[in-house]
Amino acid sequence: MQTVELAVGGTKVHGLIDEKFENLLETFAANFVEHGEQGASLCLNVEGEKVVDLWGGALGSRQEGNWEKDSICIVHSVTKAAVALCAHVLLAEGKLALDARVSDYWPEFGQAGKEMVTVAMMLNHQAGLPALRQKLREGAFLDWDYMVAALAKEVPFWKPGSQHGYHMSTYGWTVGELVRRVSGLSLGAFFRERIAEPLDIDFYIGLPDSEHYRVARMIGWAPKKGDPVPAFTRALIEDRDSVQYLALFNNGKHRADTPESYRAEFGAGGGVTNARGIAGLYNPLANGGGNLVGLEEITYMQQPASVGVDYTLVSPTKFSLGYMLSMDNRDRPSGALESMIIGDQAFGHAGAGGSVGFADPECRLGFGYAMNKMGAGILLNQRSQNLVDSAYRCLGYASSDSGSWRLEA
Repeated sequence: MQTVELAVGGTKVHGLIDEKFENLLETFAANFVEHGEQGASLCLNVEGEKVVDLWGGALGSRQEGNWEKDSICIVHSVTKAAVALCAHVLLAEGKLALDARVSDYWPEFGQAGKEMVTVAMMLNHQAGLPALRQKLREGAFLDWDYMVAALAKEVPFWKPGSQHGYHMSTYGWTVGELVRRVSGLSLGAFFRERIAEPLDIDFYIGLPDSEHYRVARMIGWAPKKGDPVPAFTRALIEDRDSVQYLALFNNGKHRADTPESYRAEFGAGGGVTNARGIAGLYNPLANGGGNLVGLEEITYMQQPASVGVDYTLVSPTKFSLGYMLSMDNRDRPSGALESMIIGDQAFGHAGAGGSVGFADPECRLGFGYAMNKMGAGILLNQRSQNLVDSAYRCLGYASSDSGSWRLEA
């Protein structure tokens, strides 16, 4: 491993890297110069060994200083992968069953047309609860019991199991309440005790106050005239009663980047970590499951379960039981913002603004990227996709023209 101390424009990049991935270092550095990166971290594990560990850049206008080795940030929907893994751990232990009804574990949920919702439907975004119709009171996202009760009463937006729609803000409570009911621990406590601490990863769903000083606060993305507009964005602009508007804005005036939010166990998008933590989460999943899950659960994570036009995102998506699979929408007008192109056998999750993590068992890769300046879109953007593409090229992959990265063109 080579030590990295690189001046890039007006900032610096630090870390360690295997010489095989020198082109990836160039891509990471280019993001600061060519694509407006502010502060970021990138980490790759291959065959269980760390081969890339980079960080650099600066904090935003609301903070002074640089992105340090132990800086952490909100990673938005990358958090959903951690929540899904909690459920898979319980599946592996036989405490959850995919074909069981959710109401077997959470009786209050079995009402208003949700009586037949299964655990599998919760995991693969088919439960019909991508949003809530009732206006949520201020601070709702910080109140677990309030949100769980509201979701239990909600009428699904479609017949559960008949189609899928991204559970953008609700996934942490739907799947998370299953984890809580079965384990007896809150979602954040279960993740900490059963996953984060055993893996020794710096990843939190509910950040202790003692760690708040390390958080790099987010810099929002502001659209410019002429920017491509995804179908999801068009839908929410056109109709304030739409599921798209409700999924994004019916949030009780939630602000993600506040101490109150860091403390909350907001499983759909409130996880706090860095690239090292994300890659560490996926490291065992790229190598057979480690002590967390077995090969059966890894197969569930890899196999498509929900494919087609997404009710919420209004674009083609592909999910396994809890994870995003490679999604290539580059042929659509704003397709680069509706895509996440990873390996043919890989599974993972993107976060709004461009953060991403995934496992690829074919090359035994655990990948993580986190940043403090958001980009356009809910899936990947140019910065994050460039890093993914460069990583696969360094590993000898030939092409993503088929819609996913493959060893042979």
